[in-house]
Amino acid sequence: MSRVKGLVLCGGTGVRLRPITYYFQKTMIPIGVKQKPLLEYVVRLLKFYGIRDMSFLVNYKAEQIKNYFDDGSRFNVQISYINDDPVVRGTGGSLLTAFWKGAVNTEDTVLVYYGDILTNINLRDLLHFHEKKASSATVALASGFTVRVGLADIDKDGKILGFVEKPKLEKPVSIGILALKGETLEDIEQLMKGKRTLDLMKDVIPYLIKVGRPVYGYLSNAFWYDVGSVEAYEKLDPKLVEGMMAYLFNE
Repeated sequence: MSRVKGLVLCGGTGVRLRPITYYFQKTMIPIGVKQKPLLEYVVRLLKFYGIRDMSFLVNYKAEQIKNYFDDGSRFNVQISYINDDPVVRGTGGSLLTAFWKGAVNTEDTVLVYYGDILTNINLRDLLHFHEKKASSATVALASGFTVRVGLADIDKDGKILGFVEKPKLEKPVSIGILALKGETLEDIEQLMKGKRTLDLMKDVIPYLIKVGRPVYGYLSNAFWYDVGSVEAYEKLDPKLVEGMMAYLFNE
């Protein structure tokens, strides 16, 4: 396999986590019994699976991240920082910024990780699947996702016929991690032209499928949690975090 470069998206302002993110960068909010930053769990997971070369795409409250992680040597990894000020906004624009600034190249396997996701997914298996399928893009998926609101079944007049409280979706959902073949960066450059915003899941993945690139989904039953809202953060049980993630601190 080519060099695997970990690219962590951690530049967002965390609007859904306000007022907490008036004081914290969203990836630096403390979680678990140990009250370690969420981003530390990401770093330790990448390291656990042998990914020691990482770039953080930073912007909002970037100094909090830099002051804590520095060059990564404290965690026995190598961390560089890319200021997330893309010509094109969105997660796709952030990826292109990393490409243009030399953090990743067309020979790499790029593992993109959304920085507000907590998971114990087996990244080694994901990357082996990606390589075996000769995939241009492999999206990590999970089934059984529970919608956090109730869904109403209504008729054409607006009368409620039934109500399902917090149903589980039948189809798998993206968990905010994907592996990309480096050469797809050139495809993304082509897609970028004339656009102001470029989202990885809404724009890039559909485009790769449209132009005939092989795109696969890696279905996992691993623990995962989107910490991206105040409600989700408040409901994240520190003991659950400890039970699922403690192994990352036992190396």
